[in-house]
Amino acid sequence: MSTHTNRGVITATQGSTLADILERVLDKGIVIAGDISVSVGSTELLNIRIRLLISSVDKAKEIGINWWESDPYLNSQARSLLTTNQQLQERVASLETELRSLKALNPNNHQNAGD
Repeated sequence: MSTHTNRGVITATQGSTLADILERVLDKGIVIAGDISVSVGSTELLNIRIRLLISSVDKAKEIGINWWESDPYLNSQARSLLTTNQQLQERVASLETELRSLKALNPNNHQNAGD
């Protein structure tokens, strides 16, 4: 009596769903890099460097990437800070202008204050 077992080829993705594969990619991260160059003859007209990182937010933070936290278009707190900063800069510029005009009106008091 001979027994013959049918063994299939086992692959890395066998039994994996798309969700499993996506979870692995996001957990580990994946980097895609490429350069595109457009030239006519020996003259380079355009050079584009493409760097793409696909990862989870946790993995990105782990490797030190968190630009979305300070991007004013993606973060309402950053947008508020940007507005406040702009208002403060305008206020400082206004105060500096006022100070210059006061010094120009009374140059003698400014010189006597240093004595």
